Amino acid sequence: MPSNPKPDQQALAYQLPQAPYMSRDLVHGGVLTDWLQDDALWVPSTPTVSFKPLLLCASQGYYINLLRVRGSGIVSRHRHSGAVHAMVLKGRWHYLEHDWVAEAGGYAFEPAGETHTLVVPEDVPEMITWFHVTGGYTHVDPLGVAQGYEDVFTKIEAVRRHYAAIGLPQADIERIIR
Repeated sequence: MPSNPKPDQQALAYQLPQAPYMSRDLVHGGVLTDWLQDDALWVPSTPTVSFKPLLLCASQGYYINLLRVRGSGIVSRHRHSGAVHAMVLKGRWHYLEHDWVAEAGGYAFEPAGETHTLVVPEDVPEMITWFHVTGGYTHVDPLGVAQGYEDVFTKIEAVRRHYAAIGLPQADIERIIR
């Protein structure tokens, strides 16, 4: 193999089989338009907090979803077991433990082990953020005492219950699980 290979620019598809046992591709169209408008697919967590799953990766212990908060206040206090990536699509939020604010168009990284209290300010009627959550998180009180947890498996069950309640077929959730 040459020490400085050049990319192959031929307009030819890969000719061999894909790697055995790899997961299926997953493509969602209209995530930033149609998906944000379709209220039925938002899975409620509380009366003001809901999420839309994009990918529930049970085989690798992570999930990607849109989080929507309608109304201000404390969303939750929790400690992460893995890293989190976030892109704010609408509104803004912050953590009581930090001096930065995550605003529409912004990106935030949260390291494994981080414990924080998510707050949506009074003047934000709706916040929507894309989250990629690795591992899970434990809900804690102000002194770190565990109050509950969430991970890809609890998310899968919440989506199953919600989709069944609104009459969506089981295949609709199976399509987003890897």
